[in-house]
Amino acid sequence: MDLAGSLYLLFTITFASNFILAKFLGLCPFLGVSKKRSDALGMSVAVIFVMGLSSAATWALYFYVLKPLGLAYLQTIVFILVIAALVQFVEMVIKKYSPSLYEAMGIYLPLITTNCAVLGVTVLNVNSFGDHPAMQSFLESVLQGVGGGAGFSLALMLMSSIRERLEFARIPKPLQGIPIAFIMACLMALAFFGFAGF
Repeated sequence: MDLAGSLYLLFTITFASNFILAKFLGLCPFLGVSKKRSDALGMSVAVIFVMGLSSAATWALYFYVLKPLGLAYLQTIVFILVIAALVQFVEMVIKKYSPSLYEAMGIYLPLITTNCAVLGVTVLNVNSFGDHPAMQSFLESVLQGVGGGAGFSLALMLMSSIRERLEFARIPKPLQGIPIAFIMACLMALAFFGFAGF
């Protein structure tokens, strides 16, 4: 894969095929952690790390262990176990080096394990490359993981910035909180659909 192809893949997965705003995967942490930019930034870094590493690990496990042994039907269970192990690693690192961020993220950090965007990118990777794994498809899988994490982070940071500004806006009582967050997410999704034309 050349540089132009890599950049195209990163652009597509980050903007045009954004996991949150185009595929509607990972909405739970998206709405739960987007109240403050500092929390959103910590979650963003964790998701990029977990998506990138899980894309590499699950691709290798699928094509070099599960598929040759005829155990491809176990991919979902194996992928969730790999993601859970990576999330536990990230959780231990954050708890050790940034206890305040660990406390702020609360339940949402362990929820990366069941974040359907992380599982979605791993399944997308193994289903995109057919029966013939190659180093190129491995690199594309890693790029899709990192690009998916970057798209998740972009949407999360944009939403957290908007929600921080909405704290000072006069919003009708029935729309305060999650209802206005859903409306903002819908407007952001409409804006991101414009990238599909590129």
